[in-house]
Amino acid sequence: MTHIAVIDIGKTNAKLALVDGNTLAEIAVLTRPNRPLPGPPWPHMDLEGHWQFFLEGLAALQAEHGVDAISVTTHGAAAVLLDAEGQVAVPMLDYEHPGPDTLAVEYDRLRPDFAQTGSPRLPAGLNLGAQLHWLFHTQPDLHRRVAHVVTYPQYWGWRLTGELASDVTSLGCHTDLWDPWRRRFSDLVDRLDLAGKIAPARRADEVLGGLVPVVAARTGIPAGIPVAVGIHDSNASLYPHVLGRPAPFGVVSTGTWVVAMAVGGGAAVLDPARDVLVNVNALGQPVPSARFMGGREFEIIRAGCMIQPGAADRAMALDEGVMILPAVEPGSGPFRSRRMEWINKPQDDGPRMVALSWYLALMTATCLDLIAAQGPTVIEGPFARNPDFLDMLAALRTGGVETATSATGTSAGAALLCLPRRRAPATQAWPMPAHAEALRTYAADWRARVGCQL
Repeated sequence: MTHIAVIDIGKTNAKLALVDGNTLAEIAVLTRPNRPLPGPPWPHMDLEGHWQFFLEGLAALQAEHGVDAISVTTHGAAAVLLDAEGQVAVPMLDYEHPGPDTLAVEYDRLRPDFAQTGSPRLPAGLNLGAQLHWLFHTQPDLHRRVAHVVTYPQYWGWRLTGELASDVTSLGCHTDLWDPWRRRFSDLVDRLDLAGKIAPARRADEVLGGLVPVVAARTGIPAGIPVAVGIHDSNASLYPHVLGRPAPFGVVSTGTWVVAMAVGGGAAVLDPARDVLVNVNALGQPVPSARFMGGREFEIIRAGCMIQPGAADRAMALDEGVMILPAVEPGSGPFRSRRMEWINKPQDDGPRMVALSWYLALMTATCLDLIAAQGPTVIEGPFARNPDFLDMLAALRTGGVETATSATGTSAGAALLCLPRRRAPATQAWPMPAHAEALRTYAADWRARVGCQL
């Protein structure tokens, strides 16, 4: 049996999972909140806190199960700047910090067009290029001190192996730094004077290097075991399906971000103003994508409520037309800058939670339509366990909806980077709900109210 330890850092939580290489199931999962440190000098990621958590977790996994390989997956819009000694040159900026917006006019003169990068212009630090531009202009000696820019998964790979790299999925995640069609750095790299400083771009499924002795000594894991280059988290969810499923199909990775990705879909004119972009999969291929901050929106509206809605709650939501209009989180998604509105807001939690799940499904369906996704839609992550979300999406997607059986799709995809087998993980078809026609009527009303233009 092969055991792959997966470092998996989302925007909300940092996780360490041990994945069975035969079944792609998680044997164990350890979690830690991914709370940015407040600064000074700015909100930044707790790299050392995470590192100690990973070392302790790897030691525990090794002692109980054994670890044969390590893979890494992280959220995008993130990189670490290293000096010539390999030390962190400046705290890693939280991409939600608004600092880069203060230099937006200057940055917009530098960034390449959407036609070259497939990267829409995003607020705060969601364009990695905007982060780097702001850091270099507000820290006068930083550019001189920086020897290496490494995308976030590969920072952890650096600490595990001592080898430097970036990966094509992280570079292709709305950074402005990558040309997904020519598979090379964009013009922005030269404009920021970063040629030779960004670590070489490699495929996520290559072996970055072997585990260094100092980490082996701390964890008990044998030195030299392979560590994969690593991958952007949404692309980790997509990767198994790219390898083992015939096109066309769509994959929806859910978490703090809901990212819809179309493989082999129809022709679509991608609109960057609606948070539509081109991701790059683990094979280096462009993938039309659209997204919104669905997990964040869920937590905002849920407000800690743990109730499980029943049939009476669904009937009330339908009969009274209870709905949420976008956008709960107006900084992202296909309805950016539009403010949320309740229609017939209920007093009870049950119908409120039903309306929330349907809202998230309607936003997801909008994303899938914007990228002309065709065929079955596979739902990865926590929304795959939300029946009201799945019912609404199944009523609207003619190709059917499937759910991933893995609790953490990102971990399974990241683990697969270390395995020679090339197959998709198991999925289950979600049945068409009995009230599908009523859901379609509700969806038509929602779309009319938001003026849904696809």
